[in-house]
Amino acid sequence: MSPHAAPSPERWAQFTLDQQIVMIGNEMHRGSKLVESGDEERRRNTYERVLALADLTVRANAGRGLRRELLRWRDLIARLYIGDPWDPVAHASALRVLLQFTPEAARQIPHVAARGESAFGRTGAP
Repeated sequence: MSPHAAPSPERWAQFTLDQQIVMIGNEMHRGSKLVESGDEERRRNTYERVLALADLTVRANAGRGLRRELLRWRDLIARLYIGDPWDPVAHASALRVLLQFTPEAARQIPHVAARGESAFGRTGAP
């Protein structure tokens, strides 16, 4: 999948839920790196891709409880998309919540946070 285009619904449905969540998390993580850039257009593009992937994930997963929680999370991202200014704390919180959707995705949290990236409000090593 190109970081600039969402896959077809059929292609997205071939991925496991774990893979889908991790790929959405990758987009969110890329967006975390825009905090200091001040590039509003790239920030908005990141959220547009995240929203598109969230929509595909909702379509691909039939469980009512999961769909409800994904839609709640998507609403949070939509608020971040229209929000001004960029809110790195809310972005980091949304990324952490997303990664907690599945045990496999949750295993990625230490890797993101261990790099000292602004995504979790840290600087330097943990």
